[in-house]
Amino acid sequence: MKVKNLIVGAGISGATLAYKIATELQEDVLIIDSKDHIGGNCYDYYNTDGICVHQYGTHIFHTNLKNVWDFVSQFTKWYPYMHKVKGFIDGQEVPIPFNLNSIYQVFPQTIAQTLEHKLIEKFGFNVKVPILELRKVGDEDLNFLADYIYEKVFLHYTLKQWGMKPEDLDPAVTGRVPVYISRDDRYFQDVYQGIPLHGYTAMFQKMLDSKLINVQLNTKFSDIRNDVSFERLFYTGPIDEFFDFELGALPYRSLKFDFVTFDTPYFQSNSVINYPNNYDFTRIGEYKYFLNDQSNKTVVSFEYPQSFEIGLNERYYPIVKDENQALYAKYLAKAQALHNVYFLGRLGDYKYYDMDKAINRALELFEKIKK
Repeated sequence: MKVKNLIVGAGISGATLAYKIATELQEDVLIIDSKDHIGGNCYDYYNTDGICVHQYGTHIFHTNLKNVWDFVSQFTKWYPYMHKVKGFIDGQEVPIPFNLNSIYQVFPQTIAQTLEHKLIEKFGFNVKVPILELRKVGDEDLNFLADYIYEKVFLHYTLKQWGMKPEDLDPAVTGRVPVYISRDDRYFQDVYQGIPLHGYTAMFQKMLDSKLINVQLNTKFSDIRNDVSFERLFYTGPIDEFFDFELGALPYRSLKFDFVTFDTPYFQSNSVINYPNNYDFTRIGEYKYFLNDQSNKTVVSFEYPQSFEIGLNERYYPIVKDENQALYAKYLAKAQALHNVYFLGRLGDYKYYDMDKAINRALELFEKIKK
């Protein structure tokens, strides 16, 4: 088989590239995926109760990149949704990231007022402060606050999620959930936020709806590697797997989801509730909140982090540490020596991408290859 463009992975990165190549370059594209569906980990479906369920955990689209928002908006209308997360802390459901409202909820008012005053005096208002930075301040009251948040919000959640302490992770990871000196309870502050009105899968179907795009599911790259020739290869799978792990395997964290349907309109008070200190799961997601699906039943997922093991579970999160980045850099050097072979996405770039950043990366790569 001979194709102009072969894309490995029908997730958000691969689908973006396939659309751009087919529509702007008018070139044929074969896009393959080892899964039995398009959309990668963004895949969702409507169950028999009319609830749109995210098969790989809760996905909320958010971005400050207007070009990305405009691009995706070609394929979907949006349900305006501002994501909020609560954490079960000392028996209360508290806003996460931990903010000024959280402080007033868990502490007596006199203590909360002192902490608010000192935080604003030290850092300003509407400012996000990484927890590890807050622990270095030196003020007695702020040290007390930092120790409380570290213990109640970060430490045990991080141990469950990553299998290591916050101090052992790259600051880019721990900084994703800062202490927010604000009254804003939203999890994200991006200008554009929402859920595709008919779900992510419908959005991907429109993106890939072209006579020039051939989608082949249940197909691994290794299955066709010796049977297909191409002018360009775009690989969104694991970069170490592409090179048969010859330099060693890149570490990842994985997840297990336990989906449960309850015969009640709602199970919990919010779409996502984190459990930093209780139970073995990290959070519970309830899906009908995202599109306000109307049903007398509800679906939730209990999320259990796991170590990734090849052949046993899925890669979800690259473990961002210096030694892992050094190994990735060696694979990247090998990749850059190849002609017309491009790596991208969370697995190809070994990077913790949000959806919008993955799309932007694909758009930038397209601009590079079309010249």
